[in-house]
Amino acid sequence: MFKKKEKVYDQPVQKDRNWGAKIGKGAGIVVGIFILFSLFVGSVYSLKENEYAVVTTFGVPKVVEESGIHFKIPYVQQLAKVPKTINGFAIGYDSDSGESVDKESFMITRDYNFVNVDFYVEYRVTDPTKYLYASENPVFILKNLTQSYIRDTIGLYDVDSVITTGKNEIQASIKEKIISRLEAEDIGIQLVNITIQDAEPPTQEVINAFKNVENAKQGKETSINRANQKRNEDIPAARAAADETVKTAQAQAEERVNEAKGQTARLNELYAEYQKYPLITKQRMFYETMEEILPDMKIIIENSDGTTQTMLPIDSFTNPSQEERTTVQKAETTEVGEE
Repeated sequence: MFKKKEKVYDQPVQKDRNWGAKIGKGAGIVVGIFILFSLFVGSVYSLKENEYAVVTTFGVPKVVEESGIHFKIPYVQQLAKVPKTINGFAIGYDSDSGESVDKESFMITRDYNFVNVDFYVEYRVTDPTKYLYASENPVFILKNLTQSYIRDTIGLYDVDSVITTGKNEIQASIKEKIISRLEAEDIGIQLVNITIQDAEPPTQEVINAFKNVENAKQGKETSINRANQKRNEDIPAARAAADETVKTAQAQAEERVNEAKGQTARLNELYAEYQKYPLITKQRMFYETMEEILPDMKIIIENSDGTTQTMLPIDSFTNPSQEERTTVQKAETTEVGEE
């Protein structure tokens, strides 16, 4: 009876030992599967087209640029992803909320005026290895450099240029300085662009004053444009009038010269006739002159005592009678005979 009771007592203990062994074995399998799964997951990574992958093996980095599925050795190779795309940050305001950051935006100009200027900076990674290991935080370095050069450059311009006409020049100057400095630092990052988002005086009164200045400038430009337009219209008209006057004067001069030449030729002919027949020429000249200045008058011939003898019309000079013509012919014959 004692032996039977002893057999009944040992049977549950044996069963507990079997269950414990099974549980331990199952836990080991689960742990092994988890380890294998972790190793598998840690050895596979996916790379997008807009990303770089920097795989570091015992401190030696290697850049992977091709997108897709890649493998690495878990716990031996370390993975870091770097974006290829252009990224940016704001200076002078919070890009998420849009609220102004006064300590970044308030600056002093060359003419000792305060101005509130906001910038937006765009950059991209050119060397992933240097971006990760050449400096602790390259974006932070870029932001500090940008703020420094912004303040230096704004201080070289007056407030009017900063707010209105000099924005493009200021942006170009700051960009050139930052690019040169990043090339010297060689931290694997490149400035793409920097733009002034907004520039305004810090108070409403100053804002209104600058608006008035801007309106005055626009009015000035409008007046200048109108004056230039008027000038462009008047100058061709004046030139045309001047050309017409010159041409008229030249025509009149030519006409007068020709008239003078004609009169000279007539005088030369008259002088030649005068040399041949002085008396006849004198008489003819006298008749022609009288005909010209006294066309409608009569000649009154008086005696020596003042009494009127006769009245002759001017036609008697211009159309002499037969007797007068005979007298003239005799005078001509006498002159020819004397010669």
